Amino acid sequence: MSIRLFLLVALLSTITLVNFIAALHGYRASMEEAQRLFDRQITGTALLLAALPIDRTAPLVVEENDLQAFQVRSADGQLLMRSDNAPTTPIGDVQEGFSEQNFSGFRWRVYNHSAAGGRSIRVAERVDLRFRLADEVVLQSVMPILFGLPVAGLLIWLVIGRGLASLRQLASELRHKRAEDLTPLTLAAPPEELLPLVRSTNALLERLQASFERERRFSADAAHELRTPIAAIQVHADNLANLLRANDAAAPESLRQLQESISRMAHLVEQMLNLFRVTPEHYPARFEPIDLHRMAREVITELYPAFARRGQEIELQGHAAIIRGDRFALVLLLQNLLNNACKYTPEGGRVVVDVKQQEGVVLLRVQDSGPGMPAEERERVFERFYRVGGDRHESRAPGCGLGLSIVHHIAELHQARVSLDTSSLGCQQSPGLAVSVIFPLQVSK
Repeated sequence: MSIRLFLLVALLSTITLVNFIAALHGYRASMEEAQRLFDRQITGTALLLAALPIDRTAPLVVEENDLQAFQVRSADGQLLMRSDNAPTTPIGDVQEGFSEQNFSGFRWRVYNHSAAGGRSIRVAERVDLRFRLADEVVLQSVMPILFGLPVAGLLIWLVIGRGLASLRQLASELRHKRAEDLTPLTLAAPPEELLPLVRSTNALLERLQASFERERRFSADAAHELRTPIAAIQVHADNLANLLRANDAAAPESLRQLQESISRMAHLVEQMLNLFRVTPEHYPARFEPIDLHRMAREVITELYPAFARRGQEIELQGHAAIIRGDRFALVLLLQNLLNNACKYTPEGGRVVVDVKQQEGVVLLRVQDSGPGMPAEERERVFERFYRVGGDRHESRAPGCGLGLSIVHHIAELHQARVSLDTSSLGCQQSPGLAVSVIFPLQVSK
């Protein structure tokens, strides 16, 4: 349930309940006061009639409104004067004071007053009419409260909205934070109630930042420290192979496997360094206008010997497409995409690189005629060290599972999207893989 709606309903319910109790109390108090006022009115009427000189043998009938009725009787009970709506029989009690009687089809409040000379003055007032008049008085005071509830609801809604503005700002800042952004929240002048939440969130972000930083530092330092001993082992292995060739001795199979393992380990260490080097939140990117088509041609030229050794055909399509990007990171992205294509495409296969600008974006698409990738695996391949089929991939190509993770990091750095699909170069046995990287023309930094 919405906090705003909950507060609105709760406050309106509270106001309505308090007003109802206050109105009920006011109604009772008003009715009591109205009764006293009406009683004083008929008492005054009785005193006025008592002051009139009345000495008649026949009763005088006076036209009166429907609200009141009266009788004036002599000491011996003779009717001297009455209103036209009063009966001829005595009304009220014999004793002086107030009482209630029924006559003429209504309930009446009767006041009996004993005047000088033994005369009896009896003034009656209809109970239903006096209650109706009292209800109208009370209703006039209650109606503004009822009509004011919608206005109060609107004002409460606006005031609560204003009070929740800081909460909406906090929610907006959290919603727009990127996954890798662990910087503290910068909520301006948060209210006292939100301070514990902001402080707790910032403390959590700080702990996460420190934890990720330790992980990155450890991986980067470990990879960096491993480069030197791996290079030394590689040199010794190459020296041993050269020495065996110089003595016309056959190199054992174990030496060849050792050299392949050293190359694989060196590749793994280099990829780990590249992965942590291009982390979007820490990479010191230098954005400049870059012709992605021309860069792709240069990288293809650099890597062409690897394609030629495997008898693969590589083709560059498209046209010039200018984006703002970091040169080192984009070269690394192209190298990883082309190395993957070369590695997983069988000998004699085909690789096509397409770069073009369309509908406000620049599309880089690398397709191969390799074994492709199952649709259910296409999300997981961006995870670090994940390989489809593990080390038992059907292509038997060595790898460490970091290439597409590096591509994904570099795409995030350029606010680009990476998608995987089936290649148009494939066939039923080898559906191939198409990797598309969609760059925006403008990168907000």
